[in-house]
Amino acid sequence: MDVVLGVDLGTSGLKAVALGVDGAVLAQAERGYSSDAPRPGWAETDVAVWRGALDGALAELVPLLAGHAVRGLGLAGQMHGLVLVDDAGTALAPALLWPDQRAGGQLDRWRALPADDRAALANPLVAGMTGPLLAWLVDHRPGLVARAAAAVLPKDALRATLVPGPVVTDRSDASATLLWDVPGDCWSAPAVAAAGVGLDLCPRVSPAHEVVGTAALPGALAGVPVVVGGADTPLAWLATGSATVQVNLGTGVQLLRPVSTPRPVADPVVHTYADAADGWYAMAALQNGGLAWDWVRGVLGMDWPELLATLDTSPPGAGGVAFAPWLTGERGGVAGPADRGAWTGLHPGTTRADLGRAALEGVAGAIAAAADLLDPPADDTPVALTGGGARTPAVQQLVADALGRPVRHVGVRSSSATGAALLAARGVGLDVVPRRSTGPVVDPRGHRAERPGTCQR
Repeated sequence: MDVVLGVDLGTSGLKAVALGVDGAVLAQAERGYSSDAPRPGWAETDVAVWRGALDGALAELVPLLAGHAVRGLGLAGQMHGLVLVDDAGTALAPALLWPDQRAGGQLDRWRALPADDRAALANPLVAGMTGPLLAWLVDHRPGLVARAAAAVLPKDALRATLVPGPVVTDRSDASATLLWDVPGDCWSAPAVAAAGVGLDLCPRVSPAHEVVGTAALPGALAGVPVVVGGADTPLAWLATGSATVQVNLGTGVQLLRPVSTPRPVADPVVHTYADAADGWYAMAALQNGGLAWDWVRGVLGMDWPELLATLDTSPPGAGGVAFAPWLTGERGGVAGPADRGAWTGLHPGTTRADLGRAALEGVAGAIAAAADLLDPPADDTPVALTGGGARTPAVQQLVADALGRPVRHVGVRSSSATGAALLAARGVGLDVVPRRSTGPVVDPRGHRAERPGTCQR
């Protein structure tokens, strides 16, 4: 059987899958790694760490693919971040990652842009995006910036280790840099100037499925065509079917819906990004999803089944207790960077089960508040639920109740890596539809979780 490979380059690990032309994942491999924090609030990873993880994962896959023909390879990458590379695509310094907060002060340059230029970016200002990080390097490492031929995204830097030469990116990653004119669908000259560089440092933008060369890999993978690839969120959305509204519930939460024509927005509360083809999507993102639930489990000494059991042992509304899940703050819209988590409404009758149920309802209420920002279509089309946090029926019911609309769980193995493999298939002319597991439609019941409040620190 012909197979295509997909690689998902995450913040803390890399996953590789082999996808058959019948849509089944034939094999997968993972490698973990950690990011570096040279100073508080910084987040970096050496590109060589990513390449080592890729080599290890592919070495594990190859023996499992004996008798199959590997036709192509695609990459999905963590969004935002920055890697400076030379003419050959070699990284000149460690990658700066999306959680990095060092460029908070540089955001003032974006706030100072003329109103029309700022509105054309159509995205909230976030310190870990490529543009502000690049501006920080211009201020603090000008010699490094002067040596660079291009400022690229993480998956582009990893791909350059496979296909040396001038580095390209795609729309899905470029649109998430704060350097992209969203309505114009091109690099924004004013935003690039705000970063303190010229347009010559911005890479060429190519279709995500375009073949850019063949892999410099040993053995059975030598000479395999490699496509440009795309950002992990739209590639996961591609793999799961690009639903009208999708909620991906993991450590964080991403809520997506398609956008027909993007427009300038002066002070946006949601993101507008390019997808992996020719379209657009709006995204509301929460940092505190499963992350908050994991914290609560640790504090209350509960495993996951015990936390879910509080939905049976505490009444809806958790006895008047509410939970704000903003442990790490948020990007805005639903809550702000300075907001912090809290249980409120505590009283002498509050039980441990009430605290657990309040935490579950608090995250569900935050999801509903984020969904309101997306202005979803007013119909009964089920919301697609994806991600590890949405696998259990109890959570599916909780989210349906919070949203006040039906939901359906859609499962795809290693969705971002599978989406990358689909791009590889397109690039080499294969028509592949991934296998998806679809759960039953879960209708909302009477109780709707309250939207969590905020607690400024």
